[in-house]
Amino acid sequence: MPKTLLITGSNGLLGQKLVALLRHNPDINLVATARGANRLPFSDGYAYHEMDITDAANVANVMDEVRPQAVIHAAAMTNVDQCEAEKELCWNMNVHATEYIVDACAKHDSFLCHVSTDFIFDGAAGPYTEDATPSPLSFYGWSKYAAEEVIRRSDLRWGIARTVLVYGIAYDMSRSNIILWVKGSLESSKTIKVVTDQFRSPTLAEDLAMGCWLIADQEAEGIFNISGKDLLTPYEMAHKTARFFNLDSSLITEADSSTFTQPAKRPPRTGFILDKAQRVLGYAPHSFEEGIALLAQQMEMAR
Repeated sequence: MPKTLLITGSNGLLGQKLVALLRHNPDINLVATARGANRLPFSDGYAYHEMDITDAANVANVMDEVRPQAVIHAAAMTNVDQCEAEKELCWNMNVHATEYIVDACAKHDSFLCHVSTDFIFDGAAGPYTEDATPSPLSFYGWSKYAAEEVIRRSDLRWGIARTVLVYGIAYDMSRSNIILWVKGSLESSKTIKVVTDQFRSPTLAEDLAMGCWLIADQEAEGIFNISGKDLLTPYEMAHKTARFFNLDSSLITEADSSTFTQPAKRPPRTGFILDKAQRVLGYAPHSFEEGIALLAQQMEMAR
């Protein structure tokens, strides 16, 4: 009997990668949900339901109809500066929505895999293990920490997948990523300023999708760091991108984060230690260079 798995946020980058990963798995009855119309580039291998995660009744109705054994909650408001400017919307999407998902999961005894972020940390002591103490700097970080607490205080069976700086290519997506930005800028002979004083472990969207699936499939309980394995500055990421595409790296100039005025504070040094996810789940992420190569391949196929 196939397990029914419901995904929130299926129109987003992670949601698209999850559906692509799982839609032909014979052991899964896959249900994709998002607000508004289905924007996925494929129509087979899953059912689609419109679901607004900020509408408690809508969430309850869809969950009552689907009755999933497991839920991967990938939907969230993730634009850090927008969260700082639109705090009420951020709290509704990241905290209240999680409360509605938790209530519905509790009713149907669904295992919940929830996606969280490195921005719950202040970046003073990265890279972090799963038991490090959160101390967010931004409203986005506080909203994601509050969502984690909603889940931790529940009686659900749950796993939390924390991740870092997700990059990838998806269908019908307006947001760029550091690889596409660097490639496009250097191809246009633009000089770019890239920070040297922030450290992240950039995460290929396909790796995050696999990590979430490993948690949901195994119903692995607790917190898991699901990120890339390389700790890099954006400046280093830019140089690796230039090298891969054989572009002029002399156009990449060093900057520190004080050069940029952004509404939300960023943690200076995050990144994750992946030992637990590798040991317990069998998680095996790509290197950043391998991620660039995969994106290049996808861009070629999309032409």
